[in-house]
This record gives sequence, structure tokens and C-alpha cells, in this order.
Amino acid sequence: MSVAKPYWQGDRKRTAWGLMGLLILLMVCETQLAVILVDKSGEMTSALAAREADRFWAAVRTTLVVLGFAVPVYAFYYYMRDAFSNHWRRWLTHRFLDGYLGERKYYEIGTGSDIDNPDQRISEDINTFTSRSTNFLLIFIGSLMQLIAFSAVLWSISHTLVAILAVYALLGTFGALYLFGTPLIRMNFWQIRREADFRFGLMRLRENAESIAFYRGEAQEREQLNHRFEAAFANFARLIKKQRSLNLFQRSFSQLTLVVPSVVLASGVLSGEIEVGRAVQAAGAFTAVLAAVSLIVDNFESLSRFVAGIDRLHALSKVVLKTKEAPTPWAEPPPEVIAEVVKAPAGTIEMRPGDALEIEGLHLYTPQFGRLLVQDLSMQLTPGDALLITGPSGCGKSSLLRAIAGLWNTGSGAVQHPPLEHMFFLPQRPYMQTGTLRSQIIYPATSTELPDEQLLELLQEVHLPTLAERVGGLNASHDWEKLLSTGEQQRLAFARVLARQASVVILDEATSALASANEAALYQRLRESGVTLVSIAHRPSVLKHHTHVLELKGDGAWELHDAATFQFSG
Repeated sequence: MSVAKPYWQGDRKRTAWGLMGLLILLMVCETQLAVILVDKSGEMTSALAAREADRFWAAVRTTLVVLGFAVPVYAFYYYMRDAFSNHWRRWLTHRFLDGYLGERKYYEIGTGSDIDNPDQRISEDINTFTSRSTNFLLIFIGSLMQLIAFSAVLWSISHTLVAILAVYALLGTFGALYLFGTPLIRMNFWQIRREADFRFGLMRLRENAESIAFYRGEAQEREQLNHRFEAAFANFARLIKKQRSLNLFQRSFSQLTLVVPSVVLASGVLSGEIEVGRAVQAAGAFTAVLAAVSLIVDNFESLSRFVAGIDRLHALSKVVLKTKEAPTPWAEPPPEVIAEVVKAPAGTIEMRPGDALEIEGLHLYTPQFGRLLVQDLSMQLTPGDALLITGPSGCGKSSLLRAIAGLWNTGSGAVQHPPLEHMFFLPQRPYMQTGTLRSQIIYPATSTELPDEQLLELLQEVHLPTLAERVGGLNASHDWEKLLSTGEQQRLAFARVLARQASVVILDEATSALASANEAALYQRLRESGVTLVSIAHRPSVLKHHTHVLELKGDGAWELHDAATFQFSG
């Protein structure tokens, strides 16, 4: 599988194969010790039946010695199995996180991808994949060893039992695949998805608690949560009905093993040709071999969940790791969730480095609906220029900013820009990271050479002179989204711009919650720094802080004006 292969062939292959070799060695020891224990169990039974005390106690002593080795081997094997899957999980999680955060894939998935709940796939599905892959691989290898070891024991006792066992196992395996294969996998796939959707709804309720409380939107939120939960409940109801039938099949399949060996060997034991202990040994070997060859039947329920989880992880890997696509027929949605998807026009906006911000022949579309937002836009901003983008709601102002920032590339044309590390984007709702006040100011950097005195001066410049003292200093950690008002968050975001010393600053209504005086002061501070400014704002008072105005008129139309002569309509 494309998700697993790099671990076994990449930079960690020596560790991976070394740990797997140790696990197989432990499994060989465990299997051999299990064969000896079954043999000694039969020996003790035969000694009791023959009333041979010395023979019985010799078998007991040997059994205790074998158990003295078997118990620590067993415990160490399971420890190494879990340690191996945990090591694999760490490696695979880092690989997915690199792809998820690289090239802004997290943004692409959030805005126009069919991938649902990527956070759950990374945090839970990877863990499930590595642990169950390790478990099933070792179960398969162990079953193969068990099959070889105990088949020899069983063959030495009864050829008939071996033949019956082969036919019985084949019928059971193909019966399980035919009756329960694809339906269980499909149901498990959708159960994982719907449980994740329900959990996501609860998370959104918690994150937007204040807004919902102001709206008194509890009734509608409850209705949406009910809808998500009922979808999970209904699918699980169908799933457990199918599992009930599977459990009946599995129970019937396994319980017959209690009778078959005794029936086949009864005549030999009753006639005295076979010792009672040999019959007990044969029953144990029969059970062990049947467990090995009926691996799929016994683990079918967990295998179906595992395969469903693999498909979700593979779908994510196609986006963040760019792995090859594999057909997954069970991933097709049931009829009630199929909806028509309208594809956006094909094409990609070219992003290329340069000394100044320049747009050439830009055609911009919405990614999901294919609606034309901007048609054939060309313009150039020299260092120190300031562009104000205006127009009616829904005309594509924020989308154009995203295209300039490299976040949106559906369309054609080119955007020339300075190095991305010299560009800074301020959205209307600033992102407040969990961490210290210092980390908020220097975000997205993780460290800074600026002394604390200069960081405090930046807070002064954005009109937050008492913030550090009020919250407990630069090293204080709080839930900043709850502690600070929206206006304070927007001013703190401006401090990030000043700490970053960017050459291009893009503002998407980043002063909407500020008073006019604060807004004017912050714009003036940016203009004095000599940055190239691109912003969206609706207050006429900000016009004086710009040199050009790009007016979007809708349906792709636009006009470029000199800010000195432009007037807002209405």
C-alpha cells in the first residue's frame, strides 16, 4: 500500500525491518513453546489415564519449565508489538503533518476538497492504521507458523482430521467473504465518517459558544446535532444487524470444533488404538490449526473496520502526500448523501517571484462554483504604493486578496510577488494562537531577536500600552480569543506586522472592529514604514491612506482609479 511502503523502504527501513525481525523471532519462540505445551498436556492426560505417577510428574516438571520461558517471551512479544506500532505511528504522523502543512494543503482541504475531518484522520486513523496493520501482519505470520507447527502434530495423529479441517476452513472463509464482505466494509466506512461529523458539530458548538448564545441559536444547533447524530445512529443500527448475522456465523463455525475431533477419533480411543492423551493433543492441535486457517472468519469484523479506515487515510494521502489513486468501491456514498458537484473551470494562476507586486492577465474563478470573479486584470504596484479594493458584497474582493497571497489559484494569468516571507496577510478575524503574549506578537515566527523592550514598544504603537501589564507580562499564557476583544485582537495583529517588517501587507477588512481614530493611526503607521499596502475597507476615511483604488463591479468587470480623485458611491 502506498501509505505504508515508504516506512519500509525509506530512511527508517533499517529500524523497521530490525524491529519486525525481532518480533518474528519472538513469535517463533512463542509458537515452539506452545507446541511443547500442547504435547505435554497430552502427556499428562495419558499418564493420568494409565495411572503412571512418575510419567505424570515428569510431564508436570517439564511443563513448568516451559512456562517459565513462555510467560516472559509472551509478555515481551506484546510489548515489542505495541512499541513497534507506536514508533511507526510517530514516523507516519510526522510525514502526514509535513504534507498537511506544506504547500498550505490544510487550507486547500478546508476550502475546496472532498476530504472531511482531516484532523481526525491524522490523529485517530493513523493510530488505528499502524496498530492494526502491525497486529494483522503479526497475526498472519503467527497463523502461518501455527499452521505449519500444529499441522505436523495433527498429521501424525489423523490424516482424516487434516482433510476435514481443510474443507471446513475453506467453506467458512469463502462463506464469510461472500455474505459479509463489501456490506460491512461500506457500513464501517460511513460509520467512521458520520461519527466524525457528529464530533465536529460538537466542536463547532464549543468554539462558537458566545455567538450562538447571543443569537439564542440553541434550537437550530440542536436540530443540526440531532441530524448528525441520527445519521450515525441509523448507520450503526444497520451495522450491528449485519454484525449480528456475522456473530451467528462465527459462533456456529467455531463451536463445531469442540465436537469434530472427538467424533473422528472416538473409535480409535474406544478400541484402545489411540491413547486418551493423544486424543486431547489432537483436539488442541485441531483447534490451533483451525484458528490459523480461519483467520479471516475470526477477525472479519475488525478487518472490515480496518479496511474502511485505510480508505479514509489513503484519500487524505492522495491530497497531502500526492500518492496514486486506488479504486475504493465501498467509499461511494449511499443514495441519500449523493449530491451534484459543479466543477470549476480548469486552470492555475501562476505565482512567480519578483521585486514588486504585479498582476498580469488575471482571470479568477471561485473553486467550487466556477463563477467568474475577475476578468483580465493587469496592474503593477511599486514599493510604497497602497491599493484599496472596493466593490459590492460578493464581487470577489476577498477572493482577489487570496489569489494575490497565493491561497487561491483557480483561473489563469500570473501574480508576481516579492518572496513570500516578506508578505503578510491580516484577515478580518485574527488568529490567536495558544501560547504566551510574546508568541502572539511574533507569530508566525517561533523566536525573535527583538528585545522585550522593543516588543513592549510595538504594543504602544498599536495602542495597547497596558496590555502586557494587564495580562501578567510577555510570558503570560491565556485563551486570547476569550480574553481580548475583537478590536484588541486586530490591534495585536498589527503588532505582528511591525515585528515582521514585511514589504507587502494585505489587509482583508482588518480594521473593521476599530474606532476611526485607531484605524487611522494604524494605517498611518504602515504607510510611514514604506510597505506596499493592499487592503479591503468600506469606510471612506481610509481612502486618504491609499494611492490607487481597484473597483470590482461584478461578473468579472473592474476599473482602476487614482485614489485622489475617487469617491465612494452612495
